[in-house]
Amino acid sequence: MAEPIAFHFWPTPNGWKVAIALEEMALPYDLHLVDIGRGDQFDPAFLKISPNNRMPAIVDPDGPDGAPVSLFESGAILLYLARKTGRFMGRNERDRIAVEQWLMWQMGGVGPMAGQAHHFLKYAPHLDPPQDLPYAKDRYRAEVARLYGVLDRRLAETEFVAGDFYSIADMATWPWASLWEGQQQTLDDKPHMARWLEALGSRPGVQAGRALRAELRGDHRDRTAQQTLFRR
Repeated sequence: MAEPIAFHFWPTPNGWKVAIALEEMALPYDLHLVDIGRGDQFDPAFLKISPNNRMPAIVDPDGPDGAPVSLFESGAILLYLARKTGRFMGRNERDRIAVEQWLMWQMGGVGPMAGQAHHFLKYAPHLDPPQDLPYAKDRYRAEVARLYGVLDRRLAETEFVAGDFYSIADMATWPWASLWEGQQQTLDDKPHMARWLEALGSRPGVQAGRALRAELRGDHRDRTAQQTLFRR
């Protein structure tokens, strides 16, 4: 039996991406919690694995040529795990092209924009002093709405994000899109996105990844956590 992957994780949307992939791919892993509110992401040992002081990160003892390899950045991890297992990248080169472009769309658009929406809508108004910024709130709320419109139109044509097959592009997008209410979005005009959210949310692998240490998820309103997360 293969040695388990060391999975450095905290229950956030980016962490869920890799948790879902590991569950869907049935890859054994050992969980290493990175408490981002306490500042674990700045620990020198973790920085050797993830120099950008962000989780998730993994260390696979069975990397290329049987030698260990460490990876940071959720999109890079998903691509690596898909190559390692030969799963969730489609059946041919055209499928892989579609997966890669929609994965990059998530990494460059949905994740960063939804993350900023969360920050300015949910967290910034509770900073000390409060940062209730209407322009920033409107800017990121509107950009997330635009991106979800792109997603809905795509899903009007295909069952999943990259095509008629479930892929790592879905695993990357669902964690952020599932939090649409906190981003002050609506699904009333996005029936295809709503259908897709429900379908993915019913998958056992998605449920298991989303539930991983869910009790640790907080709202980052603690003053010490805010200093760690938003002031460094």
